[in-house]
Amino acid sequence: MHDSESEWLAERFEAHRSHLRAVAYRMLGSLPEADDAVQDAWLRVSRAGAGEVENLGGWLTTIVARVCLNMLRTRDRRREESLEDHLPDPVVSPAGELQPENEALLADSVGLALQVVLDTLSPAERLSFVLHDLFELPFDEIAPMVGRSSEAARQLASRARRRVRGVEIQGADQDPRRQREVVDAFYRAARDGDLAGLIAVLDPDVVLRADYGPKRPVQVFRGAEAVAGQSRGIPGAEVRPALVNGTAGAVIVVRGRPFAVMGFSVVAGRIVEIDVIVDPARVARIAASVL
Repeated sequence: MHDSESEWLAERFEAHRSHLRAVAYRMLGSLPEADDAVQDAWLRVSRAGAGEVENLGGWLTTIVARVCLNMLRTRDRRREESLEDHLPDPVVSPAGELQPENEALLADSVGLALQVVLDTLSPAERLSFVLHDLFELPFDEIAPMVGRSSEAARQLASRARRRVRGVEIQGADQDPRRQREVVDAFYRAARDGDLAGLIAVLDPDVVLRADYGPKRPVQVFRGAEAVAGQSRGIPGAEVRPALVNGTAGAVIVVRGRPFAVMGFSVVAGRIVEIDVIVDPARVARIAASVL
C-alpha cells in the first residue's frame, strides 16, 4: 500500500473511530476492551488496505464486529472456567454536559440495565441484535459474520429483543433536573440514616445490583426495604455528582480515594434501579473524568 493510500485510510479510519468505538462498547460492555477491538481492527485494515471497498463505514463496522465476536467467544470460554460475573462498564461523565467523546457511545441512550442483559446473550445473538437494532445493519450483512442464513440472523436478533424488552424501563424520567432531585434526596436520606426518607424515594420493586470486583459474584437486592437496608452513608464519603450512562448518578470518594460508581434509573419520581460498582481500581479507570 502506497504512503498516500495508507494516510488516506488512516484519516478515514479516524473519522469513523467514535462510531466504531460505540459499536465495540455495545458488543463488549467494556471500555478498555472496546478500545482494544478498535485498535485490532485498525491493524487488520492497515494490512489489508481498502482496495475497491464502496461502503467504507459499513466495511469498517463489519471488521470491528468480527473482532468483537471473537473476543466474546473467548470470553465465554474463560467465563465457563472462572465463573466471571460483573456489571458492564458504564460511561461516566461530569454532571452537566456529556463530553463529545461520550456522545457517540450513548447516542442510542442505552442504559446499564440493557448492557447487563446484553452480557447474558450468546455472542451470535448479541452481534445480531446490536448491529441490526442499534446500528441498523441489514441481516444479509450480519449473516456471514455469524455463519448463518439471513433468516437465522433475524431470529437471533428477535430472541435477543424479547430478552431486552423484559428489562426495558417503561416511562423512565428523561429530565436531568428531576432525576438529580430524586438522587440527591436518596443520598441525603442515606447520610442521615433516614430509613423512611429512603423508602419514600425508592420504588417498592426497586432492584440494586452491586459489583464488588473480581472473584465475587454480583449481588442483587430487591424491594424498597432490602435496598434501604443496604444504603447507609459511609463515614467520610464525598458524593460527586456525575452522569452515569447519560442519567443522574454519582462517584463516591472516601478519604480522597475512588470508592464506588452509582447509576440510577428514575420513574415517576422514584428510583427503580441502582447499579453500583465497588472496585477501587475499576472505579478509578471508568470515573477518571470526574475524579
